[in-house]
Amino acid sequence: MPDSEINSIPVLSGMPLEELAEYISPLPHFRAVQICKWIASGASSFDAMDNLPLPLRKELGERFTLRPDAAVQKHSGDDGTVKLTLQFADGARIEAVLLSDSSGRRTACLSTQAGCPAGCVFCKTGAAFLRNLTSAEITEQFLQLKALADEDAASVSNIVVMGMGEPLLNLTELRRALAVITGTKGLNFSRRRITVSTCGIARGINELADKGPAVRLALSLTTADESLRRRLMPITAQEPLAAVKKALRHFQDSGGGRITLEAVLLGGINTRREDAAGMAQFARGLDAAVNLIPWNPVKGLEFEGKALRQPAAAEIESFTQQLKALGLNVTRRYRRGRGVMGACGQLGSL
Repeated sequence: MPDSEINSIPVLSGMPLEELAEYISPLPHFRAVQICKWIASGASSFDAMDNLPLPLRKELGERFTLRPDAAVQKHSGDDGTVKLTLQFADGARIEAVLLSDSSGRRTACLSTQAGCPAGCVFCKTGAAFLRNLTSAEITEQFLQLKALADEDAASVSNIVVMGMGEPLLNLTELRRALAVITGTKGLNFSRRRITVSTCGIARGINELADKGPAVRLALSLTTADESLRRRLMPITAQEPLAAVKKALRHFQDSGGGRITLEAVLLGGINTRREDAAGMAQFARGLDAAVNLIPWNPVKGLEFEGKALRQPAAAEIESFTQQLKALGLNVTRRYRRGRGVMGACGQLGSL
């Protein structure tokens, strides 16, 4: 049981089917299936479950909580982005984002922690860390974002676990939440359309390879210059790139697909010719594509006494061409969500 649920009422929305069935024992298994389906439908109370007997609904309401208590604020952007701020009962505030692309596809960006312990200098979320989220709190983000998409008669096509926090430092709860989200008796979301992004927690990558879930993996690389990377991303001081690459190879040898190497481009810092060469060297031997992310501005962030800046268009183009010349498959992330501070690196700014 998660620490936050000890001595509290269990929250059913964060439990995979078999775990939920054990909790409501000795009720028959089909009752757990019914509850899973109601959770997937967006039900917010046991009273809505009209295929359960009224006395049972009352009993469930006395024994359990269906979904976590969360106050929700909605922030809508001109580009179709919607950011939700969720404040849980203990005061912890997190953000989740629904992104829309030019084709109308919706992507749900989920958080795994309130704040982030990684401390990346280019990311607002790393300014503070409060706690891990429970599986129910992670699942709640998806339920809220799915409801927003449903309002527009759309559906969520992809999930990216790239919001607040380092997912692999909360892998147990993330695994439970993804079991709920992908459960065939409930939300039934495809694992192939879920991507988990990590700063490079080698032990977590190995655990993901060995124990699943079978999702896509992205590494926030930013630079393959070990010294520069440690200064930009303090958490990586304990995660040498050699160990990270070995873990990535194990992930792919264990059946994991193509890995995305994400690089937040910082003007004048990691767009040098040697950065391109280092990235190409790191990618060698991996089935990987590089995703370039021009830094999204956040007021007050700096590196070694100087304010961070966005890379110039020419700087981005030059770095892109250098990588391609070195044989890398390169994509550039289209900037969405900046109007509501919901783009990469901006969460926690409102």
